[in-house]
Order: sequence, then C-alpha cells, then structure tokens
Amino acid sequence: MSTTVRRIIVALALVGFAAAASSAWVHYRIAHDPAYVSFCDVNATVSCRDVYQSRFGSVGGIPVAVFGAFWFGLVALLTVAAGRGPRELARNVGGYLLVLSTVGLAAILFLAYESFFVLGTLCLLCVTAHAAVVGIFLAVSTIGGVPLASIPGRLIADVGRLAGKPAALGVAGAYLALTVAAALAFLAEPSGPVLPASTSPISSSAPVAAASDAGEAESEFARFWRAQPRVDLPVPREGEQVLVLKFNDYQCPSCARSHFLYAPIFARYESSHPGAVRQVAIDYPLDPECNEQTPFAGHMGACEAAVAVRLARREGRDDEMARWLYENQAAMSRETVSEGLADVAGMTDFDELYDTVLEEVRADIALGPLIGIEATPTYVVNGVVINAALPPNVLDAAIALELQIAAEAQIAAEAQPSP
Repeated sequence: MSTTVRRIIVALALVGFAAAASSAWVHYRIAHDPAYVSFCDVNATVSCRDVYQSRFGSVGGIPVAVFGAFWFGLVALLTVAAGRGPRELARNVGGYLLVLSTVGLAAILFLAYESFFVLGTLCLLCVTAHAAVVGIFLAVSTIGGVPLASIPGRLIADVGRLAGKPAALGVAGAYLALTVAAALAFLAEPSGPVLPASTSPISSSAPVAAASDAGEAESEFARFWRAQPRVDLPVPREGEQVLVLKFNDYQCPSCARSHFLYAPIFARYESSHPGAVRQVAIDYPLDPECNEQTPFAGHMGACEAAVAVRLARREGRDDEMARWLYENQAAMSRETVSEGLADVAGMTDFDELYDTVLEEVRADIALGPLIGIEATPTYVVNGVVINAALPPNVLDAAIALELQIAAEAQIAAEAQPSP
C-alpha cells in the first residue's frame, strides 16, 4: 500500500466517520425530541429525518449510522496500522480492507436504492458517507491483496499478535467500548421528549419551554402559546372546542409516526371531553401528479393514497385504511393502494372513481399555500401553525390549554350582562 493511497483512504474514512457520527447525533436528537429540526431537513425531498425514521434507518433499534461510524473508524485504524507495522501486516490489511470495502459498498448500494427509489428522499449526510465508501472501495482496489481464502487465518494470527501489544490492544478496546456505548445510548428508553428553549417547531426564533415541566415552565409555555398568531382556514367547525388540522401525506414517514404517537392523546380526550377535540386530516400529498406545489417530491403513491382514504370513508373504514397505508409506505403504488382498498373496505371501483375524488384532494391541497406549508406533517391547532410534529406531551399541553381558553371565554361570555 503506497503512502498516497494510504493517505487517501484515511482522509476518506475521516470524512465518512464525520458524516456517520453527525447522522447518529441527529438521529439521537430526533429520538429524544421529535420537534428537533436538523440542518439537513431542507424540504420534503431532502430530509434526513424521513430516512432515519424509516424502517431502513435502524437495525435492532440501533441507527445504521452507528454501524457506519464503526466501519469508517475501523478502516481508518487498520490503514494507519498498516503504515506503522511490518510489511506482512500491511499485506494483510490490504486483504481486510478489500473485504470491508466490498461489504460497505454492498450496504450503501442497498441503502441508496431504498432512499431514492422507495422512500423518495435524499439524506445529505448519507450521501456524503456513501461517497466516502465508494472512494475507499476504489482506492482499496488498487492495492495488491492476499488470497481471500487465507484471510481468516491471517486475521487470527494478527489478533494474537495484537494481544501482545498493550498500546494497540488499549486502542482497540477503547474503540469497541465507545461503539458499544453509542449503541446502548439508543437502546435506552428516552427520558421523555423535551422541547428545547432554543428551538421551536412553530418559529425557529421563539423560545419554548417543555410543556411537561412543572410550575414555571408550564406558565412559560402558556404565555408563549397564547401569544402565537392564529390563522383562519376555511374548514367547517362542528361544535368542537379544539380543532386540530393535520396537513398530511400518507407516504410520509413523519406523518405515520405522529399518527401513532398522537392516537392515544386524541382517544383520551374523546373519553374525557366527548366532542370537544377533533382532528381533521387535510390531504397534502407530496406528489406532483396532483400537487403542483411539490414538483420535485418523490412520494409517487401519495395521491392514490389520499383518494383511497376518502373512498374508504364512504364505508366507514377510513381509519383502517389510513393505518394500512402508514404500515405499507415502502411498497406504496397505485396497484398496491387499489388492492389495499379492496382488502380493507371491500371497494373495487378505485380506478372508476379516482379522477372525481382526486378533485376533492386538490381542494385540500389548495389550503396549503394559505399557511405557506413547507413540509408534512404541518399541524394547525385552533389556528396556531406548527411546522413540525410536536412531542406528544407538548401537543397534550397545547390541547389542554386550548380547552382552558375555551372555558375562560365561556365564563367571560356568561358574565356579560344581558342586553
């Protein structure tokens, strides 16, 4: 392995490690604070969040980024060791790197396919890491390797020699310990979602304290919430005190996640305050077929999904249809949506009714520009626009506060003297 090739591999490994470590950190922030918006969440098409929260973002609860960071670190350590050890070790490392880079290339090709063609989403940090893997593979391809069949025996011999070198053994042990600690950090249950003071899903410059904090923090949240501007969208009220609008895309991973996170909250309010809290899904598919506001979006089955839910509503099965769509996002297409509608609601006239119902979907889409919608999900709680999914405890507090505001208004109205 020449000095130039070694330096190239180390440089690419460091770039990839930085990208993977940043991905892991963003993933960690999202897991502990669903309202967190990272620098790589640019729009509906360029979004790290959607990739990380998809079924391809983790393995056994551990983000793929953690495995990626370990891979890049291992490549860097082996390459440095090859430059400082005996010639035989350098030859062996060439074989190890060939195996590692081949496995790495196969992994990133799979992940890139799932990101671009299944999710229709681009993750900037992932692209950086993928490019580093490709570069490492090309650089390793120039190294004279050893017979693949001999690699297991060489590896066992090198591990044995490593045991006799305390410094090298210490570095290897420390690296493994750090990797395990990073993995365990994701397996541990979050202490609870916290909305940081410096970040607001409503306005990036507005300070918001976690609504779940006691006493002063709750009053701070109440003061903040009451001060928010409110929009008036042409959505009919049905006597509810709190109307929650969700601009929704059934192929959006964040929309699916918020659906399942919030369902217990709405169910509890329906039990404690029947008819007082209502959620309405506003169709905003990120699919240029029906939404000209999103010409570069990649959710190519989202228009069909919105139509299917409206058709299922005719049979009283819209909730089941929505759940089916959320659980089958990866395979969503016109054909699968039509089949799902038949299975869930027993409706087989999807194609015949599609164009007519699609006009209803477009009527919902027209509401998006009224609030300057930038991504899904976007929530509007009694006119307060929230450009992201709130942590469940904060949404719960917002609904409770809106019920309190409604009660205050009723008391004030009753206190007014009769004319």
